[in-house]
Amino acid sequence: MGLIGELALLRGLDQVMIDMCEAPEFVHSAMNFLAEGRLRWLKQLEELGVLSLNNGNHYVGSGGFGFTNELPAQDFNGKVRLKDMWGFAEAQEAVGISPMMFDEFVLSYQVRILEHFGLNCYGCCEPVHNWLDLLIAKVPRLRRISVSPWCDRKIAAEKLGDKFIYSWKPHPICVSGTTFDPDWIRRYIRETLEIAKGCIVEIILKDTHTCHNQPWRFDVWTKIAMEEAERFAN
Repeated sequence: MGLIGELALLRGLDQVMIDMCEAPEFVHSAMNFLAEGRLRWLKQLEELGVLSLNNGNHYVGSGGFGFTNELPAQDFNGKVRLKDMWGFAEAQEAVGISPMMFDEFVLSYQVRILEHFGLNCYGCCEPVHNWLDLLIAKVPRLRRISVSPWCDRKIAAEKLGDKFIYSWKPHPICVSGTTFDPDWIRRYIRETLEIAKGCIVEIILKDTHTCHNQPWRFDVWTKIAMEEAERFAN
């Protein structure tokens, strides 16, 4: 539900950045067109009855489980509606623009879609720390926020506290690098858990496009992550 990614594919990312400064009305018109089209598509899926719940063992957002007792809505009658589901948006293509421009050209259109969902997730690989005040204030029923490898972990921890899921995405170099260092992995995870003390943390290892023919790396990483999570919980 990001929309800005579709505009970048149609227009070219460099040109979209230029348009925001030189042709802002064009960007607004294009984003409005995309938002309206996406809403019509979603409503059609809802009317056709082809949606399904994602509040269980489902991949939601940019990583994480859908388990929640807040979905489906209290008036759920068996036919799944948008308000019975998790929604999700991200804005990776908007990295580099100011929070004010992000709000004007991106978030305002995403919110028009996200307001139809029961709960919402936000973010993927983009560093959202400069947008957190806007996201918290404007995204309805926001529950999960992505803390990517490029996000300031301390700012995210301060802003999210225990009100949102701190969905931490460790750098995939943990298992995808040319070398594998379990001691460094342990320090990295322990450091983040200390930074995010008091937050509701989930750890999502993703974008691991190679393990250099050493699949056991994932077993070791998982064992370390579990040990550190249990140590921190105690």
